[in-house]
Amino acid sequence: MGKRKILVTGALGKIAGQVLPALQEHYEVTQTDIRTQNRNGEVVPEIHVADLTDDNRDAYRDLFANQEVVVHFGFVRSVEETPEARFRSEFANVRMAYNVYKTALEEGVKRVVVASSNHAADYYESLILDGKMDFVDPNQRALSDNYYGWAKEVYEHLGFVFATGNAEERMLENVQIRIGGPRETDVARCELGDLRCMRRALAVYISDRDMQQLFIKSIETDNIRDEQGVPFQIFYGISDNPHAFWSIANARKIIGYKPQDNSERRFADLIQKHLTAAQE
Repeated sequence: MGKRKILVTGALGKIAGQVLPALQEHYEVTQTDIRTQNRNGEVVPEIHVADLTDDNRDAYRDLFANQEVVVHFGFVRSVEETPEARFRSEFANVRMAYNVYKTALEEGVKRVVVASSNHAADYYESLILDGKMDFVDPNQRALSDNYYGWAKEVYEHLGFVFATGNAEERMLENVQIRIGGPRETDVARCELGDLRCMRRALAVYISDRDMQQLFIKSIETDNIRDEQGVPFQIFYGISDNPHAFWSIANARKIIGYKPQDNSERRFADLIQKHLTAAQE
């Protein structure tokens, strides 16, 4: 039996780069992006260039043909830092998500796994850090107070629409992974003694191998149906962090996610430095 075929969009992005090595070990991977040069300016010959914001889906339909799963990392970044420009870029991201879902559906793809973000529900974060809330469950209403998070929220809801099959001719299985803090440098960026910053960084951390496991199990698990029979799930992408404020209980239960790392062990030395500074 051959390897499962998957399409990876936005393959030259940062998050894709952290997950792709594991995907290439397990699957026959087709990679697409808007460009062929990586962040170091090197040409990556495996990249198929495609603009997934183009509503002419025939321009890239062949990339989706014969794929079993699409892993969507594609992202349009705003070239300006004005509110209007940020909205326009995020609106393009929503259109791209629709094009990915629709083309996947038309070409017989079974499942789409999407790199969503914790920012889909980031309105709650300040409430948690201010002691007004304790925890966020992925089944809570997604609320964001910025255009980036709004777009991620729309990705998720649009994915649910496709998963139900009510708007189209069949169900398109859909997993949304709300990635937390995938950078090893976040804790170090907190000023010594800034315990609020530290709490956030330690709560949201996810290691590369845990993120890889989460994506692979989201691809591999046969049954991802919810209690109503809809093949749709939202999982928070964090490691086994002792003071996490996002729940990964459903990821543990549904796909057997078993994170190997936790932030307190990983950053024990830095934590001690911060605690010492806070007491001075």
